[in-house]
Amino acid sequence: MEQKELRSRAWFGRKGKDGFLYRAWMKNQGIPDYEFDGKPVIGICNTWSELTPCNAHFRELAESVKRGILEAGGFPVEFPVMSLGETLMKPTAMLFRNLASMDVEESIRANPLDGVVLLCGCDKTTPSLVMGAASVNLPTIVVSGGPMLTGKHRGNNVGTSDLWHYHDDVRSGKIMEEELLTIEAAMCRSRGHCAVMGTASSMACMVESLGLSLPGNAAIPAADSRRKVLAQLSGLRVVEMVKEDLKLSDILTRRAFENAIKVNAAIGGSTNFVIHLLAIAGRIGVGLELNDFNHLSENIPLIANLQPSGKYFMEDLFYAGGLPVVLKALDYTLHRDCITVNGKTIAENYSNATGYNNDVITTIDAPFNTATGLAVLTGNLCEAGAVIKPSAASPHLMQHTGKAIVFENIEDYKARIDTDELDVDENSVLVLKNVGPKGYPGMPEVGNMGIPKKLLDKGITDMVRISDGRMSGTGFGTVVLHVSPEAATGGNFAMIRTGDLITLDVPNRLLNVDISPEDLIERRKQYVPFKPVTDRGYVKLYTDHVLQAHLGADMDFLVGGSGSKVSRDSH
Repeated sequence: MEQKELRSRAWFGRKGKDGFLYRAWMKNQGIPDYEFDGKPVIGICNTWSELTPCNAHFRELAESVKRGILEAGGFPVEFPVMSLGETLMKPTAMLFRNLASMDVEESIRANPLDGVVLLCGCDKTTPSLVMGAASVNLPTIVVSGGPMLTGKHRGNNVGTSDLWHYHDDVRSGKIMEEELLTIEAAMCRSRGHCAVMGTASSMACMVESLGLSLPGNAAIPAADSRRKVLAQLSGLRVVEMVKEDLKLSDILTRRAFENAIKVNAAIGGSTNFVIHLLAIAGRIGVGLELNDFNHLSENIPLIANLQPSGKYFMEDLFYAGGLPVVLKALDYTLHRDCITVNGKTIAENYSNATGYNNDVITTIDAPFNTATGLAVLTGNLCEAGAVIKPSAASPHLMQHTGKAIVFENIEDYKARIDTDELDVDENSVLVLKNVGPKGYPGMPEVGNMGIPKKLLDKGITDMVRISDGRMSGTGFGTVVLHVSPEAATGGNFAMIRTGDLITLDVPNRLLNVDISPEDLIERRKQYVPFKPVTDRGYVKLYTDHVLQAHLGADMDFLVGGSGSKVSRDSH
């Protein structure tokens, strides 16, 4: 089979002035002629940043990738793109996911690259890099940064999910604020992203189940030397992918997306998985809808006993055999013939996987929890849908009717949630509006509202909470998220008032508010239209063009691909 001409030759293989310019300026880095002589040029897209602590070890990881590329006869070039630090960025990293994806897309297409390695770890770095790369569609492989080692505090394992418990303990006076200082140092004790099945780990599992990474990528701890080995092997493999012309569109098929949805349900992955997978599907041109998540997830029980739905950590998942063992447990439910980045089918990759701890990874026949990791709700409160994570919710609240306690925005919630005047009990339903894509803007992780202090004092630890925002993948509780259309667009969710009766019925996938059509019409007449927070810059661009949650919250003009062809030549 004749090898396709390298894309980079359009730069470095030119004669005359143009070739002179491209090669000469690269040579000021001390690169000899033969590096440009027919070798595949591999871009290492690096989201290293000291403002993204999860990814702070990526310069070192990139060196391992380079060794693999050089070993395979490629020419590695590392380049930075916008890095999104979930823990530090305000108002929310999600506001900038689409911006980072644009950075990735344009950086890849504009430069002389034949293949790409995506270095990603922290929550939004993974979907933004995959979205951008999917729009260009070159041979691409993902290397995740890996989870932290499990935190240790006074003889107990601790992780990010425990933060929510500690926060409530401080509010109720069970522990002092000063003790949090010792806990936070004990929890974040190594390089890497959250040690639980939060959004970062869910994204790492997503790319492995889609076939975008080498087997085992999801669970190897960041501090484990085997993470570097996987990075080197990934660098070696991407050169071969270029020679085979194995592109993202060959891997990201409808069947691959279906596999990823089933795996996410089985591991109790983050609800953020939904919004990111929808956005990736939109970029690669796969028809995926919110309702697809229901029928693909509903018969998949929870088989990974990991926080926040269980008790173990990503480090334990690795020691138990990693994601390949989970995939093998799901064997008969998966599309076994989906091709992956190593050229093998997904079934070939997990065929020899061996489980080493049946308490961490169970089976479909004897699952850790019969509840699935994801359910999509519909009803007159969420005309286009909403999501909930049953595996992390309270069984007694799965069918519940209660009076709404409405907070019009995040400031209203913070001002009133712990006041004595708040007329709330354990049967109430907390409703938070205007924290969706447009309303905040950026759709922050505030959906798992804290329980009112007066209820914490009574020993109440969970209640139904509903918002048009998101929840951290490390969060838990009976929390309905991603209500679409959001309040800021004037949908039914915007019309809910304190005192309205809301019914949550997860078994039947329903979410309704007891308002007659006539009352809705009257309330809509009184509705005050949403006013954007700014009229300039990227935030205005985002607010004007962001799609609703059930469509992936991408920008409308970014859906689809741009391809790898450069339309104009300046030299």
